This record gives sequence, structure tokens and C-alpha cells, in this order.
Amino acid sequence: MARTRDDCLKLDAADRFAARRELFSLPDCVIYLDGNSLGAPPRNVSARVTAVVEKQWGETLIKSWNEHGWFHLPQKVGNRLAQLIGAEADSVAVGDSISINVFKVLTSALGLRRNRKIVLSDSGNFPSDLYVAQGLTEFMADGHEVRIVAPEDVAAAITPDVAVVMVTEVDYRTSRRHDMKAITKLAHAAGALIIWDLAHSAGAVQIDLKSCGADFAVGCTYKYLNGGPGAPAFLYVRPELQNMVQPALVGWWGHAQPFVFDLEFVPAPGITRQQCGTQPILSMAALDAALDVWDGVDMAELHAKAKAQCQLLIDLVETQCSRHGLKAAGPRNMDERGSHVSFHCPQGYAVMQALIAQGVIGDFRAPDLIRFGITPLYTSYADIWDAAEILTSIMDGRLWDRPEFMALKAVT
Repeated sequence: MARTRDDCLKLDAADRFAARRELFSLPDCVIYLDGNSLGAPPRNVSARVTAVVEKQWGETLIKSWNEHGWFHLPQKVGNRLAQLIGAEADSVAVGDSISINVFKVLTSALGLRRNRKIVLSDSGNFPSDLYVAQGLTEFMADGHEVRIVAPEDVAAAITPDVAVVMVTEVDYRTSRRHDMKAITKLAHAAGALIIWDLAHSAGAVQIDLKSCGADFAVGCTYKYLNGGPGAPAFLYVRPELQNMVQPALVGWWGHAQPFVFDLEFVPAPGITRQQCGTQPILSMAALDAALDVWDGVDMAELHAKAKAQCQLLIDLVETQCSRHGLKAAGPRNMDERGSHVSFHCPQGYAVMQALIAQGVIGDFRAPDLIRFGITPLYTSYADIWDAAEILTSIMDGRLWDRPEFMALKAVT
């Protein structure tokens, strides 16, 4: 553990990722620890989007679909993302939102297990995924049901009646990380398929979908991948399954020959059949540019830095603030965690608002968690030290105890 701020500065000086911080646009006097909710903008994105608007859309107009490759951006960007999540080439498509992609891959998976009725998930899954599954099973009204268990009970709950196991790899609250390889193996042994939500994994931890044998995965790109607010999500389908499945939500971009305008849907081969409608090209171009900051990044090395920084933050906060009731949520073993740290804090919402007022940006998750995202491409060790010092001063001085910090905002 770094014992002084100078120790942190020495770690930063030796950090192989330190130079990447300059690739991002970060405000002065702000410690940004919320990249697990919205990543900071890479500096090159603005110029890329401006060029697409002014030079491509503005000058080439509709010809840009062909001349500038707009139509194939979902696959192009998907292949760039595949390298960050250990996926095979041509197995990832970018587009839509996570919720829509969950619907697509869940219906694809259920179509392959028509004799089973259970979708197994856990209480650490992101609620929107559960809502999609609940909405689907209620609409089908044919005996399908969503079975929700505690995260630690998933393995034991994979019984022969389970059609699909659907879990988020890293818990958005506690940062608890499922063992992807072990859970996938158990699902397959029981004859079930598996869907992984990588929203809090992609760009944060080392993932190897191929070696784990994952069937399906979804994820967003506006968190650790820095694609911007509302950036398109992604989905993955194991190559052996791609031509065997068809989602319930289909559209012309997933047709084998979309510009024939056939009245009957004929699925395109491979991952393309998972596409639905026309995709947001400006957002797609922004994401494509944002991925430049990942060129040459070794995910194992990045994950090692994330674990070291998470451990430092836990050590500092619990040493200095445990007397105020702050305690880290989730496992103590860094190999069982993602790249964010949450602390149970009795006055959590007000404390986070006080932190933000002093330039430390994290977020709050009900009922009592203050949450800090560690984004190793631009988070420094000095950031961690300074954030812990500011949090300590707020707790020691009860600086959170002000009416303006207790007024609940729409986004927490």
C-alpha cells in the first residue's frame, strides 16, 4: 500500500498507462471516479464527429452509406470491440441498447431450448435485464418464468429445467465478479445456455469469451469504453450458434438482402442477423473514434492496475473513515472484483453530493452505497489518494450535513 502521496506519485511515474491520460479531455481540478457510469471523452472524438457531420453527411450526403462505410460500421466497430473482450472475429455487432440486445439474445437462446421454461438470474444483475426477461415471459404466458437467486447461489441453482442462465459478470453495486468460466461450464453441463452482461466488465477487466465458451453476451460502450452518453451497445453470439438462432426482434438491417425489400424476413448469415433497424451513425462514429485510445492496450496489464487501485482506495478509506461507518462492499479478494469500489455509508447520498461539490465525482446507489469507478486508462494513483483525503475531511467535519446535499436529484 502506498503510505504517502509521494508514494502515489512514484507509482504514477512508473505507470505504463500514464501517458494515455493525455488522450482524454478531463476538467482541471476534478477527480473523475465515475467512468463506470459515463466514461470521459477521448480528445479525438469531437474532431471525428465534426468530420462526419461536415465532410461526410454535409458533402457526400446519402452517398456516405457506401463511400464512407456507414452501413458496415456495426461490424467494423464490433470487431474492434471483440479484441477487448476475448471474442472471435465477426462475433460482435454494435448497435441498439443493452435492453434491446438482451431481448434479442434471450429470445435467440430460448429458441434453442424450447423444452425448458426457466430463465435463471441473480439479484446482482442489473434490474433492466431482469425487466426485459420478466416482460418477455409475461408476454409469452406459456409457463416461462424468471428465477432470481442470490449471486452466491447461482451455481447451485443451475438445474436441468433451466433454459438460460443470464447474469451480469460484475455486480453494478458491490463489484462482485462471477467466475465466467466456471459458471459457463456448469450451465453447459446442465444443458443450459448462458448470457453474460459485460456492462461493468468491458474495458475494465480481462475477459475471454472464447476460452470460457460463452454463448451470448451483451454490454454497453458508454462506461469504461468511453463511447459517450447513449452510445450504442454491443452483443456477442458464439460463432457456432450464429446461424442456428433468430431473435424475436428482427428488422431490415438483419435481412440477408436488405435492399431487395423482400416482404418476408430472410436472416443474414452470421452475427449480422442480430441487427434490427437503422443504426445511429453519429454515435457509432464517436464510438469508433473513442476506441482509438485502446490501441495497443494489454487488458491483463490494465486489469492488474485496476486491482491495485481498487485495493488502495479500500485501504485508505477504511483506515481513515471506518469510524464513520464506511465499509467496502463486495469481496476482499481483488481477483473476485470488477473495477469499481462501493462503500456502505449511512449518509451516502448527501456524502456523495458533498464530494461532487469538492470536485470528486462518483455516484450513489440505493440504499446506502457511495460508488467510485476506477478507470485505469486515466485514473492516477494520486487521484485515489486525494479522493480519500477529501472524503475523510467531509466525514470528519460532517460537511455532508447540509440541506442542498440531501435534496434528491433525478440521476443519482
